[in-house]
Amino acid sequence: MPATSLDVRDLALGTGPFGPGEARALIESLGSEPGAFRDLRMAVRECEEGGERSPAASARLGVCQYLLGRHKQAAETLKAADGGGMAQFYLGLSLKSLGSFDQARDAFRAAEKAGYPKLECHLAAIDCQRLAGQTADAVAALKAMPTAETATSGDYWYLKGELEGDVAAFEKAVAVDPGHPGALFALGVANDRAGNDDEAMKCYEKSLERYPPRVGALVNLGLIYEDRDQFDKAQKCYERVLEAFPDHPRARLFLKDSSASGDLQVSEQQQRQRDRLEQILSLPVSDFELSVRSRNCLQKMGIYTLGDLTRTSEREILESKNFGETSLVEIKEMLASRGLSLGQFAPAAAEEEAVPVAEEHEPTADEQEIYALPLEELNLSVRARKCTTKLGIATIGELVRRTAEDLMECKNFGVTSLNEVREKLSERGLKLRGE
Repeated sequence: MPATSLDVRDLALGTGPFGPGEARALIESLGSEPGAFRDLRMAVRECEEGGERSPAASARLGVCQYLLGRHKQAAETLKAADGGGMAQFYLGLSLKSLGSFDQARDAFRAAEKAGYPKLECHLAAIDCQRLAGQTADAVAALKAMPTAETATSGDYWYLKGELEGDVAAFEKAVAVDPGHPGALFALGVANDRAGNDDEAMKCYEKSLERYPPRVGALVNLGLIYEDRDQFDKAQKCYERVLEAFPDHPRARLFLKDSSASGDLQVSEQQQRQRDRLEQILSLPVSDFELSVRSRNCLQKMGIYTLGDLTRTSEREILESKNFGETSLVEIKEMLASRGLSLGQFAPAAAEEEAVPVAEEHEPTADEQEIYALPLEELNLSVRARKCTTKLGIATIGELVRRTAEDLMECKNFGVTSLNEVREKLSERGLKLRGE
């Protein structure tokens, strides 16, 4: 089942077949399709709010919760599932992620009895032994595995590398399974320790394409981003950890430190941007090639700089004698070349309050679904995100109900941030109010 043709919502909420093949297709889709994670998250939320579920539906939901990194919820859901091989195997994975290794091994044994692939169950149980500190037992169990079955298993080579400290085994795991998250993480750590940051970053990023993401990879990648002053990317890594483990101590600490460092860097960037904006606004209009008519009209109105134009409304311009549409277009193009617009910083006219407000467009069902999404879905920069937070804007719907002027009222929200917001909304076919 190709990832490009996968209907994530239908797979998560439907009643069709849902076995190892469907789970693998879902994992592949999550790692390759930009909207798949969002679709799965919305489908899971819909299923969770849907009331009573059949045991089969609980098995499907539990697997999806696990893939989203919600291991505790997944374990609770799968315990109430149908007891089939799929449900038991993912229950084992959820319990292993939560540190309940003995219970996880029991679940893997139950999965094998219920018909889940024997090799995967055996290797998962051995990994539980390793994680529980039963190294000798794990080594003996791994050596007892039939060579014919294990040669093409990425999980086998990964476990061999972990138990024997053999980097070559991790490389073999990746050769067999290019996206193996455990082996990629181990190779990332090896490169990290050797000071090969670029290669470590590639390994960590590649490992995160396989869901659910590994906590260690997210934390280590976040630290590399911090070293490169990419604090917004680092914070996203720590936030992904906290989504699954809200009390994760290191992620909470690192997020706090990264936010503080990022604020300092953003503050410096904001000051530089404000300085650049002031320089642009102070540019005289005489520096630009304008028609004689436009130049004379602006001079009569006492408009000498680009800043003067941004504080003058379109209506005021058109009310000037001899100033027509051609000159207006000319002025707008001149401002646009510098990332500005006419009347951008003009005070609202008092009489505009009495103008009847046009009836708002009634959003469609699809639009309502987009409007309900959290603002984080737009992936705004740290500066823009902090300003929207100060304005109390939490969803995309709340953002599109604001005007450009509303946003510009926030301190430190400049032209660059405004253009960024417009671009992000435009990608979804949306605009700010009044545009």
